[in-house]
Amino acid sequence: MKIAFASDAHSYRITLDDPPLNILDVAMLEELRDALTRVRNDRHTLLIDARGERAFSAGASVQDHVGERVAGMLRTFHECFRLLARVEVVTVALVRGAALGGGCELALACDFVLASDRATFGYPEIALGVFPPVGAYQMSRQLAPRKGLELLLTGDPIDAAAAAELGLVNAVFAHETFDAETASWLERLHRRSATSLRFAKRAYRIAQADDFEERLAAVERLYLEELAKTDDAREGLAAFLEKRAPKWNGT
Repeated sequence: MKIAFASDAHSYRITLDDPPLNILDVAMLEELRDALTRVRNDRHTLLIDARGERAFSAGASVQDHVGERVAGMLRTFHECFRLLARVEVVTVALVRGAALGGGCELALACDFVLASDRATFGYPEIALGVFPPVGAYQMSRQLAPRKGLELLLTGDPIDAAAAAELGLVNAVFAHETFDAETASWLERLHRRSATSLRFAKRAYRIAQADDFEERLAAVERLYLEELAKTDDAREGLAAFLEKRAPKWNGT
């Protein structure tokens, strides 16, 4: 098992449980999808965290991005995000280490992000000749346009303090006291009415008036029907798997 699922009086908790990197391969994504279907509207929060201190998740499996595997992987991956977007309880990512690529997408898909001061965030996919479909959506919605595009196109990671300054992270806590401080932060939600939290979250989404699923479908088509067929996309992924520098030809 690569996903652990638990609950208490206030929260559901989904834990990525394949350290040290918690790579989101198809097996983990299928378990994540199944765990998300178990979340009901009878708690205050859904917490998504990870076992191990090195990485919340270093991203989706590169092996699953190549050849005939990529369409099925993206379908399962994006199904998880569609399910997460439909969750009515408040979702909170607890990020202790690196959240990169698909791991960053998963963290930023939550309503709130609480980070350790050792956490990092980024989308390194561009170095492989591809881009993160959900990340492209997130950067266009969660950041000022130029800064969002910079993170997407450079692939450079940022630390927790920079993420907080940009508004991607709600709070940064010392690594040594992370569990205690997140519990205290979450108590601000858990002492409210769980029903009222759900309605307030729904109201906020209505006010945003954004169709995530429609936009994601359009970005997904761009990735699969156009980008994935280019020489550079195939070269970048192959170079990573072969542990060599890519040779771009611009097509």
